[in-house]
Order: sequence, then C-alpha cells, then structure tokens
Amino acid sequence: MKTLIVHAHPEPRSLNSSLKDLAVSTLEAAGHEVRVSDLYAMKWKAVVDAEDYGSHASSPLRVALDSGRAFEAGALTADVRAEQEKLLWADTIIFQFPLWWYSMPAILKGWVDRVFTYRFAYGVGEHSDTKYGERFGEGTLAGRRALLSVTVGGPESHYSARGINGPIDDLLFPMQHGVLYYPGVEVLPPFVLHGVDRMGVEEFPEVAKAWEERLLTLESTEPIAFRRQNFGDYEIPSLHLKEGLEPAGRTGFGLHVRG
Repeated sequence: MKTLIVHAHPEPRSLNSSLKDLAVSTLEAAGHEVRVSDLYAMKWKAVVDAEDYGSHASSPLRVALDSGRAFEAGALTADVRAEQEKLLWADTIIFQFPLWWYSMPAILKGWVDRVFTYRFAYGVGEHSDTKYGERFGEGTLAGRRALLSVTVGGPESHYSARGINGPIDDLLFPMQHGVLYYPGVEVLPPFVLHGVDRMGVEEFPEVAKAWEERLLTLESTEPIAFRRQNFGDYEIPSLHLKEGLEPAGRTGFGLHVRG
C-alpha cells in the first residue's frame, strides 16, 4: 500500500505530530510505502492567487477556469504539481490535523484550494441527460481511500447528536463528502480523539495502541457508504435525492449515506 500523509500542525512536539510520526513508523514496519506532506514544515503557501497560474491567469482572475487551463498546460506551480502527483501515486491518504473553529486549519484548507484544481479534482467527465460529470463516487481520484485523523479539544459529549457543537460526523461532512468523495475518494470512518486539551502524557500509550490498530486495518475497513451521484439515487440535473430512498426519519447530511 502506498500512503500519503498530509499533516497540518505547527508544533513538531504536538500530539498531532506524534500521531503522524507513529503512522509513518507503523505503516513502514508493515511494508508499506509512505510519503509525508508536512505543510507547516514545507511553509506551504495557503492562498490562491494569479501566481499559481502564470501566463494562464486572466484579468480579472477566474480561479476555476484559470486553474484548469494551467493544469491542462502543465503550467501550475511546482509545489502544486508535486502534491497532485503524490495524490495520483497514493492508494491511501491520511489527513492529520486538529479541529480548529469547527474546521480544518487554514493551511490545510489552502492546500485543498490550490491542489484540487479544475480539470484535476473537479470539472471532469461528461455532462448529459444521465450524468452530471464524474464526481461523488467517480472522478480523478477514484480507487483511492482516505482517512481523517482529527484531534478535538472538547469532550465527546459536546460533539454528539444532542451536543452543543453538533455531531462530529456533521462537522466533518464538508471534508469527507465535499472535498474527498467529490473527486472519487472512498472515505473511511474517521479516527477522532476528543478531550485532547486535557490529555496527559501518560494517556498516549493507549491512544497509540488504538491508532496503530486503525492503521493496520486500513485496507480491510469498510468506507462510509456515501451515495454515488450517477447511479440512480439522484434526479438529474436537479441532483435531489429521489423520493422514498431515505430511511424513515433521517434528514440532513445523513440522507446522502446509504443504509
């Protein structure tokens, strides 16, 4: 298995960095190839601008169309091309990050904004009466798996169905369904550590054991059963879920998960 780890934490001695290092050692010991994109160590440029597209940037700048032209011409900046090549190389992608303000750190969002360009991660495939592009189960990154490994400061009860912060699955839905499943990646259930702000060093061995177990079962874990866009569950072109497919009482993001 070839695994890309995209790591987003500024402190090399943090829990997130320890989990990243443990993932590298565990997977390599099991015979897997591993590459790491440590975004803070790389001093990753987190903002999209005209420099990303060189001579293919228009005025005024149109990010989607300009990024697509630059991608097709092989003219994206070297750092972006390198990350796209890593994604195409990988069988599995692990995202290691803390949940900050109900989302991923800005540097990781910037990685997505710059790397997931038009004609690479979206804007691919045919648009017809029966298909609406290759996305949500199809696309450039189909055949790959991804796992979010997320640390959360607050206790688990705060991120439950009745918790004040909302269910953790809802908070992660934009990244799991919108960023990863959109270009075809199968998304595994996340590895979430709650209450890390009060976690002591003495608790790390138990955390490490649970993380190692998840890592060694990546290939056998069933992905989240997100509905595929072009395979009968949605009306086209409205992309509304067809009546009667939802389980009784289910609403919101859960409508887009089978079963």
